[in-house]
Amino acid sequence: MAGFSVIIPARYSSVRFPGKALADVGGKPMVVRVCERAQASGAERVCVATDDERIAQAVRDQGFEARMTRADHPSGTDRIAEAAAALGLSDDAIVVNVQGDEPLMPPALIAEVAAVLERCLDASVSTACHPIHDAASIFSPNVNKVVLDARGYALYFSRAPIPYARDAYAAGGREAPAGLPCYRHLGIYGYRVGFLRRYAGLAPSPLEQFESLEQLRVLWHGYRIAVTVSSRDIPPGVDTPQDLETVRMLFDRIGDSG
Repeated sequence: MAGFSVIIPARYSSVRFPGKALADVGGKPMVVRVCERAQASGAERVCVATDDERIAQAVRDQGFEARMTRADHPSGTDRIAEAAAALGLSDDAIVVNVQGDEPLMPPALIAEVAAVLERCLDASVSTACHPIHDAASIFSPNVNKVVLDARGYALYFSRAPIPYARDAYAAGGREAPAGLPCYRHLGIYGYRVGFLRRYAGLAPSPLEQFESLEQLRVLWHGYRIAVTVSSRDIPPGVDTPQDLETVRMLFDRIGDSG
């Protein structure tokens, strides 16, 4: 496939876990571990987009590129757009957004998110998902779900249990029937840079505001999102100090492997 870049948005401020981008994972700042995963994906360029000099310096100290961005961006996508413009990327270039709190993201999945966008010429965005196997995740509002069409494009994203198995869930049942195509959406995105330039001008949608899912803005305005389905579950990211302990244990077990 053609080359792609990875831009990693990383803020210092966080309601649940301030400074988590600099938290130690295996002897290095977490955001640096994300850079290493991105580099291993085969990306031509890896850059951290941040509004905090401490994060930028930690990244540069490890030999990676960092770009300072505005502090008032309403979303990570807006921060990615600013960084892509600063890097001088062309409209047809592909950028993959890997969150700065995903130190266990498989490099192969990063590459596949870029590849599926390159293949699907009518898509402006790509992302990833994996099958959900347990009822607790299906019904958890903290697990984002996605429903796909026959060609692998996203139909809808929700915190609700979608698709809803009417007969199986009747009278309070919570066991998903065999074959139910239920997928957990992963917070990794590929973008065409030309779309990133247009994104900032798209008005927020009611769906996005009620679900608190930014990607619904893309569908609301008629753009297509291509989705690659991972055959294996993806290790968790870090939202809280408790998540960090889990990720540290997993990192100690799998190390730098993808």
